[in-house]
Amino acid sequence: MTATAAVARARWRLKRPSIIPGFGLTLGFSLAYLSLIILIPIAGLFWRTAALGPGGFMAILMDYRTLRALYVSFGTAFVAALVNVVFGVIVAWVLTRYNFPGRRLIDAMVDLPFALPTAVAGIALTALYAPQGWVGSLFMPFRIAFTPLGIVIALIFIGLPFVVRTVQPVMEELDREMEEAAATLGANRFQTISKVILPGLTPAILTGFALAFARGVGEYGSVIFIAGNIPYVSEIAPLLIVIKLEEFNYAGATAIATIMLLISFAMLFVINLIQAWSRRRYGNA
Repeated sequence: MTATAAVARARWRLKRPSIIPGFGLTLGFSLAYLSLIILIPIAGLFWRTAALGPGGFMAILMDYRTLRALYVSFGTAFVAALVNVVFGVIVAWVLTRYNFPGRRLIDAMVDLPFALPTAVAGIALTALYAPQGWVGSLFMPFRIAFTPLGIVIALIFIGLPFVVRTVQPVMEELDREMEEAAATLGANRFQTISKVILPGLTPAILTGFALAFARGVGEYGSVIFIAGNIPYVSEIAPLLIVIKLEEFNYAGATAIATIMLLISFAMLFVINLIQAWSRRRYGNA
């Protein structure tokens, strides 16, 4: 075989040659795993929703109660993710750049929402922010619990670790010599943060935002108690799905779930595009 023929044949290979064996086995396992866990359930979701027909699907989509529940779920998740980006970066900065007594304790407390059952978190937050609670009583007559603001607080609680744990390792790997060089060239603190540090953290920050937002959209346990579940006011879309299931309206429940899936996919797709642009602009930090 000539060299030209070998090069032409190599161009048509489906995979690059590797010294590590087992590509076929691992690829088959990956596809089977994704099919069982993700693709087949999503296909079943769309199949059950298709039973409604276009008219029935649009009737559920345009129902005012559905629109309000979607607005509350996505709106509060978006606001909570933005708040978590700000304070998550600050917490990651403190844990990375400073040594102080109790640092390891605070570092461990960041992961508390991962270990704490969401229902327990919801009950605790409701007890604190209810009108008779320790915190809620201080803000009377302004109410926190049983309003969308209470939902935002619950989503901030469960979403903060996603931002901190995504940004923290990237921040630890940042080259501090770049900061020293910027200071040597006359840059002040704000210029160093905005021109040197934040560009390198942007992909990680966007990833943390996407994770916190995705978790907040589908959150149920920690929200159900503090939300108050008032229709058209503080009713979330996951609760509306549960209500449909209790009414044995399975097609209606899957239709709302399909709407949430499509909106979430569209928003995460846009976030991924921004991430790709950020990596091209600022590098692969």
